[in-house]
Amino acid sequence: MQKYSFLILLLVVPAVLFAQGHAPRSEFVVARLKYNGGGDWYNDPSIIPNLLKFMATHTNIDVGNREAIVEITDEELFSYPVIFMTGHGRVSFSKPEAARLRLYLTSGGFLYADDDYGMDKSFRKEIKKVFPDAALVELPFPHEIFHSHFSFASGAPKIHEHDGGPPKSFGIFHEGRMVVFYTFNTNISDGWADENVHGNPPAVRQKAFEMGTNIMVFALTR
Repeated sequence: MQKYSFLILLLVVPAVLFAQGHAPRSEFVVARLKYNGGGDWYNDPSIIPNLLKFMATHTNIDVGNREAIVEITDEELFSYPVIFMTGHGRVSFSKPEAARLRLYLTSGGFLYADDDYGMDKSFRKEIKKVFPDAALVELPFPHEIFHSHFSFASGAPKIHEHDGGPPKSFGIFHEGRMVVFYTFNTNISDGWADENVHGNPPAVRQKAFEMGTNIMVFALTR
């Protein structure tokens, strides 16, 4: 397990991200993406605050205590180094939204998308609008994101059992930098919810929080 200074992390987030007239925030906040299409983008409201609380006690990153909510068209989009999306249903990006999301991601932003069993088909279709020239590439277990803070020798952990099969992790790369991280058949964020929501045992929730921390540390230090 490694320790990081949040001020140092801010220095390595590409400055272009904040060139849209928004200064970086003094503490790390994860913004949940409010998307169109009818899917439950708002699913499990406790997950981001709980992850940030875990990060506050297991890293030196200065974190906030609540999530932000942002739409692709919001001016504030470029002030968040990491955005997160999940859900069970349909995702839809308009042509202008796809172009703006691409600008955000190619300017230093990072998207973590976690399929909550039902988002996969539409997410793959819509992210192709954002990066028509790039594919979702399955990540090998030695990839840095699985070892950035805690070590996961077998890749992303299986948090919620639904359809069976192994967990899968994918990335989209732009000019050698991973700009999208997508988890499928694992539902990592399910394990961040309050203990009484899904009934995940403590050991499973611990793995979910550790992998979530890895994702955020990777996003800030890549």
